[in-house]
Amino acid sequence: MDETHNPDLKSWIEVNSDSHFPIQNLPFGVFRPISGGDLHVCTIIGDFVIDLSILDSNGFFSNSNLQDTLVFDEPTLNAFMSLGRASWKETRLILSNLFSEDNSELRDSKIRGDVLFHISDVEMVLPVDVGDYTDFYSSKEHATNVGKMFRGEENALMPNWLHLPVAYHGRSSSIVVSGTDIKRPSGQMLTKDSTPSFGSSNRLDFELEMGALVGPGNTLGNTISTQEAENHIFGLVLVNDWSARDIQKWEYQPLGPFLGKSFATSISPWVITLEALEPFRCSGPKQDPKPLPYLNTSGKNSYDINLEVSLQTANSDNTDVICNTNFKHLYWSMTQQLAHHTVNGCNLRTGDLLASGTISGPSSDSYGSLLELSWNGTKPINLSNNEKRTFLDDYDSISITGWCQNDSYRVGFGAVSGQITPSDE
Repeated sequence: MDETHNPDLKSWIEVNSDSHFPIQNLPFGVFRPISGGDLHVCTIIGDFVIDLSILDSNGFFSNSNLQDTLVFDEPTLNAFMSLGRASWKETRLILSNLFSEDNSELRDSKIRGDVLFHISDVEMVLPVDVGDYTDFYSSKEHATNVGKMFRGEENALMPNWLHLPVAYHGRSSSIVVSGTDIKRPSGQMLTKDSTPSFGSSNRLDFELEMGALVGPGNTLGNTISTQEAENHIFGLVLVNDWSARDIQKWEYQPLGPFLGKSFATSISPWVITLEALEPFRCSGPKQDPKPLPYLNTSGKNSYDINLEVSLQTANSDNTDVICNTNFKHLYWSMTQQLAHHTVNGCNLRTGDLLASGTISGPSSDSYGSLLELSWNGTKPINLSNNEKRTFLDDYDSISITGWCQNDSYRVGFGAVSGQITPSDE
């Protein structure tokens, strides 16, 4: 860790104690002013979005490796992400110094008003041009719960699950930023008489996940080790991988998910860097049996990130928290996921998204999907307005948030949210 992690560090921008965005966070995103203008790369402190392109054009990144790169004058983070960890850390140090409470260089300058935008005055957009999207299945609790439902307790985990991070390739074209409405999908489903029918999904679900975004990739035929993996991960976002369970059930054998997943995946607009998460490192679950050598890791390779899911119905002004869990429950770490992804020589590219899979904890209130929370529809969830849910109704809204907390500050992810709108069927 370095001076950017100093728990006593304060900014001249006012930050509430429960804010997700103190000066120790400094996430990255892409925005445009609501009043109009081009898309620019930004960060945020408290409630104020900071235009990094304006800072760059006024010389605040002179005498650094970022000079003349123009990476902040882009409509996505990809160019900045491709520069690598040394440049990411340098940017963080420059910003931390510039916005520290005892630095008046920008605070008292004439361009301050051109640089700072209140969060209510901007539109946040999809921060990354995602080329490829891989969805893992890395929570032992989630995999066990689903296995129990469909195969029974004795065969809950498939034979390969404890030996490798299981995954499938998703659809990057339908990745959307938080706040985008999600239309209820339609497709084939199996009826009670074991014949297929076509219609809108009746078992629409959320999946609480997190995603790692790839910075520099690897060339085809080369691998990335678990020891090198963090140098290829720019940061993490919140992910909701919406799922149509009835469509998925009929289609997934023998090749896995397809239309039951590809209709929409939502991500949060702020990318939280691994540097910001460094004070919150922790150990993940003990892995037994010991993984093969290429998946071996040492030290603390997970993060203590609190995760929460809220549901709001069309008939209620209140939200109900329906899940509390933690990123540290994941059995397979993101470094293992990335190493496994490239062990066959597969080339990852800047902007690729590696999602964790549903994150469930050990208790029934920590399950990261309605499939588990309602136990495949057999145990309806009671909401505070006396409604019940097994799966999502039209106009239900789901919001996922996450944060790390220590004695001095909170590093948060903001939220990823979406509302279900009716199918065309």
